[in-house]
Amino acid sequence: MTLAWMGTQPEEFECLRGALEAAVRQHHAGREFHAGRLDGRELVLVRCGPDAVASAITATLLIERYGATAIVATGLAAALAPGLRLGDVLLARELRQPAREDEALFVRTPAPAGRASWPTDALLGDGLAAAARAALEAERIGLAASLAAFDIGAPRLHEGLLLSDARGPGHATEARALHAAWPAALAVETGAAAIARVCDDADLPFVLLHTVARRPDGSGPAVPGRFAAEVAAPLAAAILRRWLRDGAAVEPDTPA
Repeated sequence: MTLAWMGTQPEEFECLRGALEAAVRQHHAGREFHAGRLDGRELVLVRCGPDAVASAITATLLIERYGATAIVATGLAAALAPGLRLGDVLLARELRQPAREDEALFVRTPAPAGRASWPTDALLGDGLAAAARAALEAERIGLAASLAAFDIGAPRLHEGLLLSDARGPGHATEARALHAAWPAALAVETGAAAIARVCDDADLPFVLLHTVARRPDGSGPAVPGRFAAEVAAPLAAAILRRWLRDGAAVEPDTPA
């Protein structure tokens, strides 16, 4: 099988690209794809923008040009649940695209036609969760200085519902409104619904892993780029590589 990784952060991309063996680089539709082997597994890496259109195009290219049989997407998310902290890692077991109200027009905008809720692949998720627990414990020591710089004690893994909203929570008031409407939701991000729709249409398993980059009160790191480079990217890369080394974790469910 060919596993595909797509992410929004250049720091994550560089962490993985540098470790890719026998890499072949190709350009398609303004994107740079790197195909090779990582920890003994066939893997295609690509970075795309965080918006829905970019995500959908990238996922489609991975399937049509590279024959991806599963997609792993990583990125950053804004926390909604009160217990989440900066640097925590989120494994989405379900993704939902909620309707949103346009504040200027006071019009309720429905979610796009078709499904607005998608489960992520259970087998992929179980393997990734196990790898995340092990990697977070190991990286807590190696990243101690960086974690302390952002007042992060020990990043924790959370599993559950993730919301996907192209607008995201613009400020703390919107975050509270989203949490009130979706009390089970852990966090919100901006492009994963497009990935889910493409994978659903193609009967392709997918899994989502995000790092909390904004607290429930709307605050975030003072230097976002440094946080991405020193915390989010190393954590995501360590989790993925641990997952690949664990072997069986990357065999997806067979679509019905």
